[in-house]
Amino acid sequence: MSATPANSATPAAPAWLENLVTQLAALRPRMEEVSLAVHARPELKFAEFHARDVLTGWLAESGFSVTAPVGGLDTAFVAVHGSGRPGPYVAVLAEYDALPGVGHGCGHNLIAAGGAAAAIGVVRALPRHPGTVAVIGTPGEEMGGAGKVRLAEAGVFDGVDAAVMFHPGDRSLTAAHALAAAHLRVAFTGVSAHAAKSPWEGRSALAAAQLFLNALDTMRQFVPPSARIHGIVSDGGQAPNVVPARAAVDLYVRDRTAASARALVERVRAAAVGAALATETQAELTETGPLYAERRNNTVLAERFGEAVRALGLDIAPGDQDGPAGSSDIGNLSKLLPVIHPYIQVAPAGTPSHSEAMCAAAATPFAHDRTQVAAAGLGTVVAELLTQPGLLAAARAEFAAEAEVLT
Repeated sequence: MSATPANSATPAAPAWLENLVTQLAALRPRMEEVSLAVHARPELKFAEFHARDVLTGWLAESGFSVTAPVGGLDTAFVAVHGSGRPGPYVAVLAEYDALPGVGHGCGHNLIAAGGAAAAIGVVRALPRHPGTVAVIGTPGEEMGGAGKVRLAEAGVFDGVDAAVMFHPGDRSLTAAHALAAAHLRVAFTGVSAHAAKSPWEGRSALAAAQLFLNALDTMRQFVPPSARIHGIVSDGGQAPNVVPARAAVDLYVRDRTAASARALVERVRAAAVGAALATETQAELTETGPLYAERRNNTVLAERFGEAVRALGLDIAPGDQDGPAGSSDIGNLSKLLPVIHPYIQVAPAGTPSHSEAMCAAAATPFAHDRTQVAAAGLGTVVAELLTQPGLLAAARAEFAAEAEVLT
């Protein structure tokens, strides 16, 4: 058998890589403790005080300098670790808000604990790392809170070279697209009256809301297959015997791009005006939060994450850019700097997000096993961004090329 050429040998893994995996194994009990503490006390957008305190307490104990609140958001924080050596500023993002009714049905407890563990693992494995490792706590991702958008506008991400996070799900993907989303409220104003004695003296705002929802259902056949329009009646009146003078529908309008979502918003506005005209009421459409932009996944970093978790035995697919998708405020951040948002399976295939089943799965030992793997993947990307200038250069080049195409 001929000898293998010296220059074809696979490069040896850096010494810190094995140490990172070892450190994360040691951190596993605390990671799970933090995750379950957040899971047990679900908090809605911008009210995540318990989660913030649990996370920042762990990071401070681990040698990070913590600033909280930041960016004008009481439950946001920035925890940084640096050795004084020049280098990139790499951020791990933590989400920790819950959903009404289903608690942590999106698994943000895992995102937060796994992200913190990844950052702590990096600084333990590379105590003299160049640059800065940060954990940025980004509250209010759900329900249109747009925490990342608000923090970016406040300058919290100024100087950050790249940001990483993972998301739990029912399958593992290195990347997945996300829809742009407008968060709307359509409020109708009518005239109250006795619903039995003199209903003709009233003008029902609830009737306008019902007609508006029917108009949206009629519209569905005539929107692109990628579009999603869905909502709830958030105010339908106060008493059955009073013609409602006020009613409101809260809804999301989504499509592949911010531009196409905006175009759909105008069609929704027209439907609201039509319903108001038909019922002799008034309609007002407002945005309840900033528009979430479509997501730009940095494939250079996403593929490196995939390689890292595959080496740990996780089967992860490259992702389906045409599959069903939700929306996230990381889309806005992805227009500012290279980001990754891979998905890690923590529940049986077919388990829906934003469900009681996913909430239950997010507290299982299996979910924490997978979160430990995700933390190792994120930690590997962070460490290589800090120590291998070529990786950051490649990520920046891809980001700049995509920005040029979009302009």
